[in-house]
Amino acid sequence: MNGGKYETAHTHSPAYVVTLRHLQSYLLFKSSESMKQSFVFLAEGFELIEAMTPVDVMRRAGLDVKTVSITSSRVVKSAQEVSVNADLIFDPTLFKNPAWLILPGGMPGATNLYEFAPLAGLLKNQMNSADGRIAAICAAPAVVLGQLGLLKGRSATCYPGFEHLLTGAKFTDAPVVCDDKFVLGNGPANALNWALEIVSQTLGRTPAEHVAGGMLAFRNCNEIENYFG
Repeated sequence: MNGGKYETAHTHSPAYVVTLRHLQSYLLFKSSESMKQSFVFLAEGFELIEAMTPVDVMRRAGLDVKTVSITSSRVVKSAQEVSVNADLIFDPTLFKNPAWLILPGGMPGATNLYEFAPLAGLLKNQMNSADGRIAAICAAPAVVLGQLGLLKGRSATCYPGFEHLLTGAKFTDAPVVCDDKFVLGNGPANALNWALEIVSQTLGRTPAEHVAGGMLAFRNCNEIENYFG
């Protein structure tokens, strides 16, 4: 206090202004990220838990994610013989600057995804885009992304037995592997970890922890590191 007035010189210091601008830019960026659509692609024989988990987790985080059938019908049957009514059919859908393209595993689901040429083109465009990202799990990293040559020079994981299809990639025996534009998971039991990592990569660690906590993914703060190293 000076002459009955509070000192506020530090309130508008250059460092404060720069920090505030960075924070505003960050929040604006995250807001734009949350408004972009993401897509989970369903083919006959997909792994149910690997398709539904990212949909559930991402929607809990407020992200806009849609399921897309690559067949001519919105109803797609999983490897577990569960029929799912997809939000969209691939053919008439416009995929304009998507945030994430997401590939569940399962067989023959992963093979069906790989053999669907329009999806292959979309994945290649996504990889070459400025900020588009791709997530895949189980057999899909190898059967789809590996065989398309999209993982060359990158670290990758996949379901055991499919490693030979990770063309040019460095296999890492880990539940979830992140490398630049890619978030990859190794199997059904780690679908939750994988989906939480997608949220973390999109919105940051804190929102991902909030979603995980609400789902009781960990019981105390010491267990957070199991999901976010």
